[in-house]
Amino acid sequence: MGVILKEKVQGASAWKGKDLLKDDSWIYYWSDEAIASLENALEQVKQKGLQVPNFTKEEFPIPELANEIASFNDELENGRGFLLLRGLPIERYTDEEAAIIYYGIGLHMGTPVSQNVKGDMLGHVRNIGKLDTKNVRVYETNENLPYHADLSDVVGLLSLRKAKSGGLSSLASGMTLYNEILEKHPEYIGILYRLFLMEHLDDGKPGLTPIFSYHDGKLSGRYMRQYIEIAQENAGFPLSKVEIEALDLVDSIMNDEDLRIDMMLEPGDMQFANNYTVFHSRTAFEDYEDVGKRRHLLRLWLKMPNARELAPDFPGRNGIAKREEASEVVEA
Repeated sequence: MGVILKEKVQGASAWKGKDLLKDDSWIYYWSDEAIASLENALEQVKQKGLQVPNFTKEEFPIPELANEIASFNDELENGRGFLLLRGLPIERYTDEEAAIIYYGIGLHMGTPVSQNVKGDMLGHVRNIGKLDTKNVRVYETNENLPYHADLSDVVGLLSLRKAKSGGLSSLASGMTLYNEILEKHPEYIGILYRLFLMEHLDDGKPGLTPIFSYHDGKLSGRYMRQYIEIAQENAGFPLSKVEIEALDLVDSIMNDEDLRIDMMLEPGDMQFANNYTVFHSRTAFEDYEDVGKRRHLLRLWLKMPNARELAPDFPGRNGIAKREEASEVVEA
C-alpha cells in the first residue's frame, strides 16, 4: 500500500455535476475556421487514399489548431479531466470521413492504442447483441453500463448517431468521490488503497491494482468493479464483506444526481475524459429497428504526452496487446 492522501482534493478536478449545469465552459464549440482546417486535413488524407488507422498526424495537418489541442490536453490532465467538443457538422461526412477527422484529432492529442486483442485502434460502440452472449462486451449492448475507467490515459467518444431514446453519457469525478468518502466515510479509505486483482490488467491476465493511488502530488483512480469481482472469484479470493461495502459506497456516490453529470452526445459531439480522474457510464437505451439509424459512437483510447507519473503499485496501462491468435480469443 502506498501513501494515503488524508486531505481533500482541491481544484477543478473535484467538480460536482450540479455546478456544471450552470456553467458550460466545459463545452468547446468548433469555429468555422477550425472546421475548415479539419476538412482541409481530411481532403489531404483522402487524396492519398488513406484510411483509419493507416495515416500519421503529419498526414493530417492541422497547425492552426495547435493551441486548441494544447488546451484540450491541459484541461484533461490539470483541469476538470473531461471536455466536450461540439459543432462538427457530421451531416457533411460519411462515417468513414468522420472517422478520419476524429482519428486525426486523436493523433494530435496523443497516441491511439489498441482496444482489444484484435488490435483495433478505433472502437465501434453500438448495440449488436445481449450481454448473455459470451463474445459480446457490455458496451456492445443497449444495457446500462456501470461506472468504470478504461485501460488508457484518456478515452474519447465521437457520436455518429444517437439512439431512439436514452443512451445518456454520464461522468463522475473520481476526485469528488474521494472527497465524499474522506468526509463522510473515512473508515473505507484504506480499503480502497488495497491491491485488488483485476482482469485484463496484465496483457489478458489478472493483475494487481488499488482503486486509489496517491503519487507525486496527484491522486489517481481506477475502477472496474465487474473485472475486480471476476478476478477475485476466479482466484478463489472473493471480496470480503467490508470490501463489498466499500465498492457499494463507491457506486452509490457516483450515482448521486448532484455529483454526476449526464449528457446526450449529439451527432458530431466528441467527448474526452481522463481515466485517472473521471469515471464514465451510460444509461440504457432503446434503439431503432433500422440498423442504419441505430446508435453508433466511435471510441479512441489515447496515451497522452502529458500524462501523470503513476505509482509502482498502480500500473499504467495503455491499451490491450494485440494477439496473433485473436480470432480464437473470447473477450470479456
